[in-house]
Amino acid sequence: MKIETKYQGTIEVNKEDVILFATGLPGFADDSQFVLLPFLDDLPYFILQSIQSRDLAFVVVDPYPFFQDYQYKLNDAAVQSLKIEHPEDVATFVILTLKEPFANTTANLQGPIVINVKEKLGKQLILNDSSYKTKHPLFISKEGASC
Repeated sequence: MKIETKYQGTIEVNKEDVILFATGLPGFADDSQFVLLPFLDDLPYFILQSIQSRDLAFVVVDPYPFFQDYQYKLNDAAVQSLKIEHPEDVATFVILTLKEPFANTTANLQGPIVINVKEKLGKQLILNDSSYKTKHPLFISKEGASC
């Protein structure tokens, strides 16, 4: 099926690649169907693109290469709603806020996007009781300070 995208124009996607977010994303309840698209070749960045709204697209990344100690716990309701049976069926992404220069880009670790890749079901969690913030620097300089 053809969809209009924010960054890549009109593209063809497989219906089987559509991820259902039953309640949408926080602030975007009307959009419940998304696809993950590569942002740039050979880079870890993706676009979470709504198939219903051309302009609703988020740059996302797997947080673990950037934040090795990142962790969160799925409650039973989330496990059930996402139909998770095995941990290997789960993919985690975080939304990036792109900055200029790119080295100043931040990641929303307080709101991970959890996808059951087997069932094509997704949900954005809100980690209210964690030390994570919505704007963690994605890159750290060699001196340990944020870039």
